[in-house]
Amino acid sequence: MSHPNRTGNAQDDNTIDDAFALKEKMVVDTIRCLSMDAVQKANSGHPGTPMAMAPVAYTIWSKFLKFDPTAPIWPNRDRFVLSMGHASMLIYSTLHMAGVKEVSNNYHTGDRESVTMDDLKTFRQLHSRCAGHPEYHWTSGVETTTGPLGNGLATSVGMAIASKWLGATYNKPGFELFNFNTYALAGDGCFQEGVSAEAASLAGHLQLDNLVWIWDNNHISIEGNTDWSFTEDVATRFVAYGWNITRVTDANDLPKLQHAFKVAQKENNRPTLVVVDSHIAWGAPTKQDTHGAHGAPLGEEEIAGTKKFYGLPPDKTFYVPDGAYEHFREQMAANGGAARKEWEAMFAKYKEAYPDLASQIELMNARKMPSDWEAALPSYPADPKGMATRISNGKIMQSVAEACPYFFRGIC
Repeated sequence: MSHPNRTGNAQDDNTIDDAFALKEKMVVDTIRCLSMDAVQKANSGHPGTPMAMAPVAYTIWSKFLKFDPTAPIWPNRDRFVLSMGHASMLIYSTLHMAGVKEVSNNYHTGDRESVTMDDLKTFRQLHSRCAGHPEYHWTSGVETTTGPLGNGLATSVGMAIASKWLGATYNKPGFELFNFNTYALAGDGCFQEGVSAEAASLAGHLQLDNLVWIWDNNHISIEGNTDWSFTEDVATRFVAYGWNITRVTDANDLPKLQHAFKVAQKENNRPTLVVVDSHIAWGAPTKQDTHGAHGAPLGEEEIAGTKKFYGLPPDKTFYVPDGAYEHFREQMAANGGAARKEWEAMFAKYKEAYPDLASQIELMNARKMPSDWEAALPSYPADPKGMATRISNGKIMQSVAEACPYFFRGIC
């Protein structure tokens, strides 16, 4: 891996690169182990996918995601969606390692971390911040509730559309306020669902080049190999939708993952599907590549063997090696943290140049409506003929949209 900002001779650079790679592996394996331990303690959950996809989550969050853990709802942050919500321990472990701060019901960021170590230890328990499936507005850093397979993919298309609309509405010369990307991680089950096909078709039609889907291609379902019921050529289907396709043949190859996401970033006029070939429960002595690792705890003996394979203490649970937090959080501060500070400085100047538009943005970010929006509501007195509710509702929503430019409705 190259790090162009570093200085020194070739031998020193190689030493630095080796040390950096070891730190990366340490964080990846820590995410895996925290996920295994939480599922084991709860005696319920899905450990195999977090173990397989930890390198993908690490790569996206540390190197590509414009996301500041200290300000998790700043408007132009990139969005990450875990469509395969059953693999929730992947995002919980990642949020914990990143140190994402908790956001209150009033949308104020506090000092408490969104997912603490104690939260991880109460995975799938009543009132835990780590619910069985990720829940929006309950766990900060979770951008949307996911559970039914494929729905997260559809929601990610909406997020990508929102980014395009925000840019078209509020960006001005010298002020590119909105250009965020959306990354959605999905499994085989998500791609078997019809909702993902419809969403993918729309994304291709709209040429959403700010959208990246990652397919965890492990060929395993909860009951066995996917070839029992799912043998279509997914990549070819997405070519027909108008998508860009790239493939990483080894989920553990961080440089190849980085290359794939760089290709996606450079893409114009097409969304990107990154096919990642993986091994469910990577490193598990007897359960790797088996459906036994899909929806049940691995067992203490299997976990100990897996930790030994990773080079981490087999007898320690919920263990985070020295330097793991620092490594991950420093990278996120250099990437997402820096991007957020640049955005806030730009927005301060934008407020002076475009005060009315800036006020709308601030209201949106506070989840508030304009103060006079109710005055625009029409009234319809009762009369013998009456009016169909779809007609009256449409007129009312149109009046709201005129008073509140960022109000949207859908039609089915």
